[in-house]
Formats: sequence, C-alpha cells, structure tokens
Amino acid sequence: MIKEKSELPSLKIGEYEPKYPIIQGGMGVMVSGPRLAGATAAEGCIGTIASVGLAASYPEYDALNDSREFDKQNNKILANFIKQAKEASKGGIIAVNCMCALSNYESLVRTSCEAGANIIISGAGLPLKLPQLTEGFPKTALVPIVSSVKAAALIASRWLKHYNRFPDAFVVETPNTAGGHLGARDEEQALDTHLSLQEVIPALVKYLKELGRNIPVIAAGGIWDSGDMKKSFDMGASGVQMGTRFAATEEGDASDRFKQAYVDAEEKDVVLIKSPCGLPGRAIMSPLIERYLSGMIEKAVCRRVCLSHCLLRLQNETFCIADALVSAYKGDWENGLFFCGSNVSKVKSIEKVKEIIRELIDGFSLSDLQSES
Repeated sequence: MIKEKSELPSLKIGEYEPKYPIIQGGMGVMVSGPRLAGATAAEGCIGTIASVGLAASYPEYDALNDSREFDKQNNKILANFIKQAKEASKGGIIAVNCMCALSNYESLVRTSCEAGANIIISGAGLPLKLPQLTEGFPKTALVPIVSSVKAAALIASRWLKHYNRFPDAFVVETPNTAGGHLGARDEEQALDTHLSLQEVIPALVKYLKELGRNIPVIAAGGIWDSGDMKKSFDMGASGVQMGTRFAATEEGDASDRFKQAYVDAEEKDVVLIKSPCGLPGRAIMSPLIERYLSGMIEKAVCRRVCLSHCLLRLQNETFCIADALVSAYKGDWENGLFFCGSNVSKVKSIEKVKEIIRELIDGFSLSDLQSES
C-alpha cells in the first residue's frame, strides 16, 4: 500500500512567499553569511544572514579594538553581505537575524532595512521597538522569535498599542532543543517541557485565531527531517526554521574545521552553558567550554562591547563571547565556542544545500503553484 504524501503548506510572511516553507536559521558568528543565505534562498527557501560579528571577516579584524570602529565596519560588511546574498539568491528571499541582546542592535536593524533585506527576524530578547526601528520600510517583514505564548502576546499588544502594527509571523523556538542562545532565563527553564513545540505551537496558533489574525507560526528547534516538518505542520505551524542542519554544508560560511566539529560531535558532547550575556546556550563541549565549566578559564578583557549586558564587562566573569565565536568561525578548536542544536550528532558529513532541501521536500507532495515555480 502506497502511503499518500502530505502537501507542503504555503508560507507567506508579509508580501514574501518562498517556494518551500523552510527558513534557514541565522547562526553567528559568520556561520550563516552571504554564501549560505544566498544558496538557500536560490533553492526556494528563505536564507538568513546572522548580523552579529560580521566584522570577523574583515582582514584587519584583530586591530578593531575601538568598539565604534568595530560597529562601523560590521554595518558596512552587513550591507555588502545582503547585496551579495540577494545577487546569489536568483530573486529569492533574504532575511537578517538581529539579536536584541547586541549593543548595536538598532543600527544593525536599520542597516538591514536600508540594504534591502526582505525580512528581519529578531530574538535573544523581546523586540518591542522593532517597528519603530524599521519606520520608513513598510515592505520589510518583521518576525519576532519567541519561546512562549506569553512573550508573543506581549509583543503583539505592545506593537498594536504603540505602532498600530502586528508581527508578520512568529518563530517559536523551543529552548529544549535549539542551538545557540536560548529563550529561557536559566538551564532549568531551558529544559521545561511547557516550552516544547508540542505545547507552544498549538497554543499560539489558537491565540492568533482568537484574535482574528491570520499570520504564520514557524517551528524552530530540533527540526531535522521531513518527519519533523510534518509533525510541526500537524501542530499548526506554517513553516519551519532549521539551523544545525544547514551549518555544516559546503556553502556554509564558517571554516572547514568548524564544520568538522559538527561532523565529529556525538550526543554526549552537547552541553548547556551560561553565556556571557547571561542567557543559557547550547554548544559542543570544546576545550574552551571544558576550561570554563571547570573554573580554569583564562582571564579576558572586553574589547568589542558587543553585548548590552555582558558578565565579562560588568563583573569580570566568564570568557569573551565575541572572541570565542570568532575563534570557532576561523576553526580554532582549542579556543572556540561552537554553538549547536541538540541534534548535531546527526550531522554525518558535509552536504550541499540543494541535497538537503531535496531530501526535506521529498516526503511531501507539492501544490501546483510550487511545482510550477
């Protein structure tokens, strides 16, 4: 008996509708830059550039000790990367991930709009002022990342009250399985099953319907294959966001050594840590993390002032997250922070973006519109 394939749902965010309801998640530093975002968008998905720390690709990065010069260079590179990604996307959709926790958050959002980003995806805090920062760019779709209905409701009510605007979509990212910085106050909450996709997605879909709002909810965290996608769609999600699956691709912007860390990682190597920004984060157990967790971390100084709240700068604790993420991007295994999702052990080889997307959609039937586009 031949099992009938489910049809892929359509995903429309503002005026943008990709061929496939898949968003490649934003991953910094320089894990999802213009090559990965452009390649993913060219294959009919939404490609995302992570705006944090792009100055790491600048040849004179180590000499950028002045935070103002660092921010200036970062914005210049961001604008250039958006242009590169859009050119490579063959008319596809390019998003930029802007973290609220960054000290230069406002300028990154503005630069993204001015450079022509189609969508701003914003998390690592509540993007309560995002409509104000994007004023004058009505075509730029705005998508908050949340981990609970409570957070989504707060953002929605604040935006309606102050800006007469509603989010164009919500990304629900569960801290149970997601990579990098997590939408939770501590490790205990990060593992709270009440913040699972199974609980939050249906509840948020119901909340939005009761408000009379027909906007998409996108599932993120632990999405690996078409089976995970189908489960998300069955819960009411209109799309999925995937980070770890795309990080170790040929088109990924990080070094080969970074990608090899993903290939080598086993399930036991994935740990939760308290990030220098005060949030829990999920990462691979690298030598840096071993030293950090054992209290043997080297003393560091804050040179970039990249975070609005930084335990290194404020309390002289932890390590420099900017240096650690840049080290990972460049392939320094000893000193790098290799953020990852809980399913990183499933990465067995370095794949091509096209191959991943073909595999993901193979389990679904396509609508006439998707087949023709």
